[in-house]
Amino acid sequence: MARTPSVMTPLGTKAPDFTLPDTVSGKDLSLQALKGATATVIMFICNHCPFVKHVNAELVKLGNDYKNKGIGFIAISSNDVAGYPQDGPDQMKLVAEQLNYPFPYLYDASQEVAKAYQAACTPDFFIFDSNLSLVYRGQLDDSRPGNEKPVTGWDIRQALDHLIQGKPVPPVQKPSIGCNIKWRES
Repeated sequence: MARTPSVMTPLGTKAPDFTLPDTVSGKDLSLQALKGATATVIMFICNHCPFVKHVNAELVKLGNDYKNKGIGFIAISSNDVAGYPQDGPDQMKLVAEQLNYPFPYLYDASQEVAKAYQAACTPDFFIFDSNLSLVYRGQLDDSRPGNEKPVTGWDIRQALDHLIQGKPVPPVQKPSIGCNIKWRES
């Protein structure tokens, strides 16, 4: 398992706009249509990564816990499917349906959205406020495969709870660690 950290994009960065196909509905969905009234969580994930598999149940729980609190959730896979066919749209749809993802699972075939967000790993998390300004980037929590720490979503939950309460998100944020995004060779 490669252990690649988040880039830690500067706080205050505006969310790059995008429209991508949703692998479940087959529709093209945009950031503007999916953003939450209070905040928007954008997560770069994929099917095969052991770091994502380790947190998948918590991602579903997070989405369900916060979807009625003005928080929009968007999952995006940007991996090169030529080298990693299990991360392709058909397989993405199967995983989303099996796990009952309460959020769209979008496919970034060109990898342009991952580049625009400076996504580096899976999972990589970005939280934007109601104005689509970056207020959090980094890890879900301290749990990693094999470290015996429970998966709680604590870091993301703390950030979202602060936003819901109208408080600033704590500025001390830890990078996520995961598999590197599988970039296509040019």
